[in-house]
Amino acid sequence: MALHITGDTAADALLTNNPLALLVGMLLDQQVPMETAFAGPLKIEQRTGATDAATIAAMDPDEFLEAFKTTPAVHRFPGSMATRVQTLCQEIVDQWGGDASALWTEGDPSGAEVLKRLKALPGFGEQKAKIFLALLGKQYGFTGAGWREAAGDYGTEGSYRSVADIVSPESLTKVREHKKAMKAAAKAKA
Repeated sequence: MALHITGDTAADALLTNNPLALLVGMLLDQQVPMETAFAGPLKIEQRTGATDAATIAAMDPDEFLEAFKTTPAVHRFPGSMATRVQTLCQEIVDQWGGDASALWTEGDPSGAEVLKRLKALPGFGEQKAKIFLALLGKQYGFTGAGWREAAGDYGTEGSYRSVADIVSPESLTKVREHKKAMKAAAKAKA
């Protein structure tokens, strides 16, 4: 299934065809628009030539940072996010043999197991792990037992809560509206 997250054909193709790119996009998805975060892996590839965990992890940190800083920047916080991407890639090399998809394919894991594996990654807390699990289940073909339950509300069909639900410009608008409503509700509570 082809992903349609960024509105950029090349960036979406990379996300569709490269599990590490999708994982890195999710890592970058904080304090920037979703499209910016998920377009980040293509910028990294274009600037470094790297699309695999071992190459990215082994890059000189200063050179990798420069690739992040080049205008337009990969992320609004290039220093910390460049470090996080390299740390994530090193973890994928060390724990998963450099294969990001092994997180959800190795040993035919259940949704709960994939959630546990995702939460063990640097930069993936509970919410980010659940959103990524929902993305895997809703759009990436993951069918592990109980994935919807493990993903919580993000796994609900037609929920329009996160990047897991973006398949078109219309669905992006619905996700943005949901996020805006959630922020307003949280602000009203405070």
